[in-house]
Amino acid sequence: MGLHLDFGFYNWDLVSNFVLKGLYFSLMLTVVATIGGILFGTLLALMRLSGKKWLEVPATIYVNGMRSIPLVMVILWFFLLMPALIGKPIGAELSAYITFIAFEAAYFSEIMRAGIQSIARGQVNAGQALGMTYGQNMRLVVLPQAFRNMLPVLLTQTIILFQDTSLVYAIGAYDMLKGFEVAGKNYGRPIEAYLAAAVAYFVLCFALSWLVKRLHKKIAIIR
Repeated sequence: MGLHLDFGFYNWDLVSNFVLKGLYFSLMLTVVATIGGILFGTLLALMRLSGKKWLEVPATIYVNGMRSIPLVMVILWFFLLMPALIGKPIGAELSAYITFIAFEAAYFSEIMRAGIQSIARGQVNAGQALGMTYGQNMRLVVLPQAFRNMLPVLLTQTIILFQDTSLVYAIGAYDMLKGFEVAGKNYGRPIEAYLAAAVAYFVLCFALSWLVKRLHKKIAIIR
């Protein structure tokens, strides 16, 4: 028996009723996890570069530990274990936000650490010569340049993060993939729904990747 695909059931009402709600959550999760991950990741990077063992060691253990565990496992562990620890459920969406920030911080930390280390030592010394403290030097001299240098890499990691938001299906959160899945079940077309979801993810990620490449070229010209 051949495979007969029919995408005729797709219309704006289906998209607005099922897909857009999931897309909104996927985008919000991406934005929140990116902002939180960069902030927390920058802190971890500064701890690892501080030269103080009591800061460097725990940050290194955290980063290496998180990077060694699949994201879906972290999502499941937090979602299942946290209610047992605090005595009440925290919900799939809140669990996803916290988990993604905690997990992505480890990856953003390595990106920021590389960015900070790419800044010429002479600029750091110049800041110290002006009487800046370590914190002032990092905030006013090093971090702004590191962010600019690492911006294409940060955005690439954000695209990967958006793709990873589909993993929240494991805890029942309503993301874009879930929206397509529900639509497919309601209309009896699960195969078409998953194919449409794949196309949607491809189009969004391809467009974002193209923009990142354009940005990378502009930054290279500025340098």
